[in-house]
Amino acid sequence: MRITDAPLQLFAPTATRELGERVAVSLGLPLSPLEERSFEDGEHKIRPLASVRGRDVYVLQSLHGGPVESPNDKLCRLLFFVGALRDAGAARVTVVAPYLCYSRKERRTKPRDPVTTRYVAALIEAVGTDRVVTLDVHNLAAFQNAFRCPTEHLEAKGLFAARLAPALGDRDVVVVSPDAGGFKRADRFRESLARKLGRAVAMAFLEKKRSEGVVSGEEVVGRVDGRIAILFDDLISTGTTLCRAARACRERGAVEIWAVASHGLFMGGAAELTSDPAVTRLMVTDSVPPFRLDAARVRDRLEVVEIAPLLAAAVDRLHEGGSIVELVEA
Repeated sequence: MRITDAPLQLFAPTATRELGERVAVSLGLPLSPLEERSFEDGEHKIRPLASVRGRDVYVLQSLHGGPVESPNDKLCRLLFFVGALRDAGAARVTVVAPYLCYSRKERRTKPRDPVTTRYVAALIEAVGTDRVVTLDVHNLAAFQNAFRCPTEHLEAKGLFAARLAPALGDRDVVVVSPDAGGFKRADRFRESLARKLGRAVAMAFLEKKRSEGVVSGEEVVGRVDGRIAILFDDLISTGTTLCRAARACRERGAVEIWAVASHGLFMGGAAELTSDPAVTRLMVTDSVPPFRLDAARVRDRLEVVEIAPLLAAAVDRLHEGGSIVELVEA
């Protein structure tokens, strides 16, 4: 039997169940049942409660920290569950991890540094994963090279462009990468936004230096004066990078600052970003729920773009043996 003839099943552990339910609705099928149990000493087990023999199985687990489990907890549960699915006879198991933990530690920056992205890839492959799907990893080349199994990389740029284009209208706009390393990512968003607007969109970037956790550098390469500056990045952690970039653009005459990132971790003092007067508009996806922010701030200052339809479309195309290229290039 071909994989495309095998029935499709979608599972989502408790930590990602809300997103899983929305993806299931978009797919038009029920979320498959599973059991999770925790024991007194911190050990746990997870198993499917429906037969998976001969099925094309997708497991949705966003591997961010909190609000209850750490990234390590979620990764461990995912590994055990994939192993259980293979032991139970699943024909194919695809991991869908919108936020992939440790993807920022993809290279050695100091002697004897770990390359944790590669170690995570080895663990995921070792339990029998056939394919990995993720959203806007920090370093696409490192992600693709870390895995031996097939990988699929989704991008939220089309979702953001569709949301922002009507508000921009014919106003002058420039897409800004907060650092040179993210230039290609921001440029892909610029191209998507230009298609939505039907006109050219300018590009700029900031210099950035990081040493011992301290970020410096605020020179802007490119013209931002008199324009709406859209800061585009893969994630917001502490918010330091975006705040620095926003203030630099303001000082150089940008009329408004819109900050856009795929993953909103909002660690430490990142809540200040939602009240920073330099930032006019702030937007993330729900790959990581904004549970670290005060509910009033989320309601008043933060726009959350839903990724369930994008994930569902990717799952549907992969199950049917199709390509997700059109989704990525949107």
